[in-house]
Amino acid sequence: MKRRPIVAGNWKMNGTQEQAAAITHQILTSLPQNSQVEVVLCPPHTILGKVGDLLKGKAVLLGAQNAHWEPKGAYTGEISAPMLKDLGCRYCIVGHSERRQLFGETDASVRKRLRAVLDHGLTGILCVGETLEQRQQGKTWAVIQAQLQAALEGVESARAAAQMVIAYEPVWAIGTGQNATAAQAQEVHSQIRRWLAGRFGTAQADSIRIQYGGSVKPENTADLMAQPDVDGALVGGASLEPAAFLSIIASTAQAKETPCSTASS
Repeated sequence: MKRRPIVAGNWKMNGTQEQAAAITHQILTSLPQNSQVEVVLCPPHTILGKVGDLLKGKAVLLGAQNAHWEPKGAYTGEISAPMLKDLGCRYCIVGHSERRQLFGETDASVRKRLRAVLDHGLTGILCVGETLEQRQQGKTWAVIQAQLQAALEGVESARAAAQMVIAYEPVWAIGTGQNATAAQAQEVHSQIRRWLAGRFGTAQADSIRIQYGGSVKPENTADLMAQPDVDGALVGGASLEPAAFLSIIASTAQAKETPCSTASS
């Protein structure tokens, strides 16, 4: 099955309204018309409204970086899935390693956040990945399998196919300048797809897109995207540089040049 590639930019805690407007404008004006790559921008919560206004009616979609599991309530500092949807978000990142490592998110809380995102009609970008120590100990797949099992507990196959993107992000490659080789990425992506097939069935697993994230840059995109089970990229720092981000999108389109579609689009 051909899957529409997806490139999402995670701006993390970066960007003022002025900077966001400039970056978004450059991306919109330079992105080829009718691109086969689905492009998503995930700015900080403070500028979601600004970026969302600029993206209205455009091919680029809006995403958020996190969501609380409750729709509203006394949760100071949090933002809910209904709030994100109200701002025009179509996507939401869940379980990013920085959230897990720096802010104490657990497999249990990631599951609750993911369920909230799906229940309110957003598409979840579920992040999984191992630390360098875990990889060196030969525990890569055991860690990722446990993360998938916990996060997707109770998720129906049809919903997974329609509202899920998996992002494999080796923790040791995020923001370090290191990245998994194309072969390493493909090995893990193929294991994830086999696990999804066992969980949801082959047809559904074949429709779920699996992104690679972790120091993605123009220089390594082509090799990564040439892999059959790598369906796009979750881009960190390079997504704040319009020229670099556009180059990643172009390389992805070239690598996946056969017209394709997905249930998630």
